[in-house]
Amino acid sequence: MPAMPLPQRHRVLAAAAFLAALTGCSTVDGYSRSLVNTLTPYKVEVVQGNFISREQVEALQKGMSREQVRNILGTPLVTSLFHGDRWDYVFTLKRRGVDEQKRHLAVFFKDDLMDRVEGDPMPSESEFVTTLDNKRKLGKVPRLEATEAELRAFQSKNQPAATASAAPAPAPAAGTPPTSYPPLESVR
Repeated sequence: MPAMPLPQRHRVLAAAAFLAALTGCSTVDGYSRSLVNTLTPYKVEVVQGNFISREQVEALQKGMSREQVRNILGTPLVTSLFHGDRWDYVFTLKRRGVDEQKRHLAVFFKDDLMDRVEGDPMPSESEFVTTLDNKRKLGKVPRLEATEAELRAFQSKNQPAATASAAPAPAPAAGTPPTSYPPLESVR
């Protein structure tokens, strides 16, 4: 291939750069946008305040003491010297790519007994947990319990030889927890 004169070579390079830029613009909604999202800096998830569930609010009853309310809702985020008969529970959750969640609940007292509750409608615990899905798929959660047969099979497979020759310990009565447990590490 013969060498191009310098001005023509610049035109070809400029045209190639222009076409590359033009095709890049058409993919902004697709691949390039996902590439840009992966290159953004990490933003910390900010959780502030007390999460109050609908179940907790439903457990409150007029006439409860301050201590009973604190046992159900936790320590209030805001207490004021100027409003001693009011406790404010505020909850905010800021996460990248998700709308900010803000909830507020005010508990009013009269003569140190709960009088009324005002605030945002609170989600149930299960509804709140579903809003926390951060698009990471962690895979299937393993079963965290073992059956009696699986435990016996595990014990027989992992029982040290020295212990196997010893007389077996008497089994505890049904329904009572054992008083001693096998060692965590085998003795050699």
